[in-house]
Amino acid sequence: MKIFKFIFASLVILGLVGAVTGFAFLFFMWNEFSQDLPDHKKLENYEPPITTRVYANDGSLIGEFAREKRVFTPIEVIPQNLINAFLSAEDQNFYTHKGVDFTGVARAIIINFKNAGSNKRLVGASTITQQIAKNFLLTNEVSYERKIKEAILAFRLEQNFSKDRLLELYLNQIYLGGGAYGVAAAAEHYFDKTLDELNYPEMAYLAALPKAPNNYHPIRQEKAAIARRNWVLARMNEDGYINKDELNEFKDTPLVTVASESEISVDAPYFLEEVRRRIADQYGSESLYKGGLVVRSTLDPELQIMARDALREGLVSYDRRLTSYRGAVTNIVSLDDWGNELTLIERPKGMLPTWEMAVLLDRKKFELGLINDQKIILDDRDHGWGGELKRGDVVMIETIQTSEKALHRLRQVPKIQGAIVALDPDTGRILAMSGGWDYELSEFNRATQALRQTGSAFKPFIYAAGLAKGLSPSTLISDGPLEFDAGPGQDIWRPKNYNEKYMGNITLRLALEKSRNLVTVRLAQYVGMETVSEYARLFGVKDDLAPHLANSLGSAETTLLKLTSGYATFENGGRKITPNLIDRVQDRRGKTVFNESQMKCMGCSDMMVWSNDIAVPELVNTGDQILDAGVAYQMTEILHGVAERGTAVRLRELNRPIAGKTGTTNDSKDTWFIGYTPDLLAGVFVGYDEPRSLGDKQTGSSVALPIFKDFMMAAHEGKKPKPFRIPNDVNLIKVDPKTGLRTTSDSGIWEPFTGDTDPENTRYIVTPAYVAPPANNFYTDGYEFNGGNEGNAWQPRDPNSAPVTPLTPERGVGSGTGGLY
Repeated sequence: MKIFKFIFASLVILGLVGAVTGFAFLFFMWNEFSQDLPDHKKLENYEPPITTRVYANDGSLIGEFAREKRVFTPIEVIPQNLINAFLSAEDQNFYTHKGVDFTGVARAIIINFKNAGSNKRLVGASTITQQIAKNFLLTNEVSYERKIKEAILAFRLEQNFSKDRLLELYLNQIYLGGGAYGVAAAAEHYFDKTLDELNYPEMAYLAALPKAPNNYHPIRQEKAAIARRNWVLARMNEDGYINKDELNEFKDTPLVTVASESEISVDAPYFLEEVRRRIADQYGSESLYKGGLVVRSTLDPELQIMARDALREGLVSYDRRLTSYRGAVTNIVSLDDWGNELTLIERPKGMLPTWEMAVLLDRKKFELGLINDQKIILDDRDHGWGGELKRGDVVMIETIQTSEKALHRLRQVPKIQGAIVALDPDTGRILAMSGGWDYELSEFNRATQALRQTGSAFKPFIYAAGLAKGLSPSTLISDGPLEFDAGPGQDIWRPKNYNEKYMGNITLRLALEKSRNLVTVRLAQYVGMETVSEYARLFGVKDDLAPHLANSLGSAETTLLKLTSGYATFENGGRKITPNLIDRVQDRRGKTVFNESQMKCMGCSDMMVWSNDIAVPELVNTGDQILDAGVAYQMTEILHGVAERGTAVRLRELNRPIAGKTGTTNDSKDTWFIGYTPDLLAGVFVGYDEPRSLGDKQTGSSVALPIFKDFMMAAHEGKKPKPFRIPNDVNLIKVDPKTGLRTTSDSGIWEPFTGDTDPENTRYIVTPAYVAPPANNFYTDGYEFNGGNEGNAWQPRDPNSAPVTPLTPERGVGSGTGGLY
């Protein structure tokens, strides 16, 4: 009996000594490893780096910016079933332990002891809280020291954060493969679904990924992925989250995933890059790539596709008309297995997705072979263009399906470049933008970055200045020869009309419709180049236009977006618009941090509740009134005449009110068309990146206008034509388009007049004749414009009369090539 008491006492003593020793060891270890631990309190305000997403105006996704693909989702929005799946897979005692699950640790030790010597994977016992400590505060180093620190930090986290906050951090931070961080990003990556759209098998698959996502790839390791998913489902059944029947049903469900690229609704890389730059400038790169901003852009996906396609078609059309075929992509020497050979050839940069690679099999018949071993015949129209091709040559083709048959057309990437931009003329919202043929080929945005001479597309701003000074569309002005002395050692500047002919006294309307350069120069003299420069600044076209007469013909440079935006004022009643790409920016929790709009809702209030009894609120443009509304309408009507009778007459085929202006610079290096309907404003530029002539008689009306026309035709298809809005103070008077005087003739046109102006009191502009200095003794073709006469204003000039004082560069001649039309 004594021996038993001795043994019992010894065991008690040994137990106490062991407990004290163990406690002392733990106390030592706690103190040892608690000294230099990271501050866990910084997680109180922790916001994980998440993806900034850009949406079109219809809510569809058009792009993302992130270094890690992540979408932050508050815990209250995450479905409970998904939370249950992760708890079953990772930490079934999460809501009861204090950071370390000792029961789980004991179970893991027993299981690993039993599996010793086998090939089975070791069972871990890290809780979700420990994983947070490791992922947020520690490294991935495999050591006992790190595990001890992990446990200490887990206890501290549990003392300072609620369980829901810890789960929120975990479910938004965990890496789940495919570049996706957090459950929301993973749901989109694997299934193209939001969290509330996931079914049980899909939730279980996501919960299977945290330990080793690369080991359970849904395609490369499909069997392992399904097995791991089914293991999670079994754990959910054990924990009571699903019943036995559901378990059996879910385990038999195929694992079906989708490509993440399907999220992007429309390809708009030039527009997206502009958004990226503006967000980075305003909020910084950290917010752009990590802040999880939600950017609601102005882009209209349908108009974007129309604009892109119209630009590409126009560039292809020019390339086929004016350039020769530049040869095959490469050549296949042996045609024994041409189908497979084609698959090995790298697609050239700039080759469109709708184009295919083909190899010439029979030169005489122009028979081509495609990748799928199909044989086709090249369209007859391309036989001459591709006449130098030989057997084995690999070319690019496009198949165009008509109502009768499929046409196979030869294609090449154009050397010519261009841009198109479309805006809402009332708000300045950019609805579509394409800055070149292909973003992969060149990221340079010709809509916003290319500074080019505008040619005659600048003229409307000079005419607006004239009308604002009291002239009318019926005012007569001379279309006669001019010359200017540019100063010592400089050539005499003799501006010319495109056709080098003169029309005598003509109305301002006709002058702009026919894009007469000499009238424009005289009009610029009349209003003053300082005024023209101020108008260029007011309209947002160019801030520092030098007050030289040559600039009146568009020799100064600006961008397509700026020039196009300036035309909006003519349509919207004289208000300036600021082009914008972004409607609204929200932070990761949905708070609006930026709202860009020039429209104000009249009569609206934050407390207003919508009902059918309330009239539709009026949206008013709050931009600066930079032009009288009546003058703006006069400009619209004149520009409408350009489309009806002038250089853009081919737009009559659209059968709707449309206004606009062509532009071409000397030697046809730059071609433009800017135009608008009551709802839509668009501008087109076409030219080579290294400026050179587009060819003889290649003008804005033959190169840029067809692109504008195709876009507008597509954009307005099925829509009823709307008239331009007429301000209340505008009087319509029927006039003779040649004399500008009142008429009752059927050939007359209804001309808008503002205030107290009428055809009689705005009939002539009196301008001086400018000649060279006396030493040159040279007079402009022996004629000068006398102005103001009721009869013929062209008077023979006495060659012996004293010449008029010449203009000097300081007085406004300047230099530059100017515009054609």
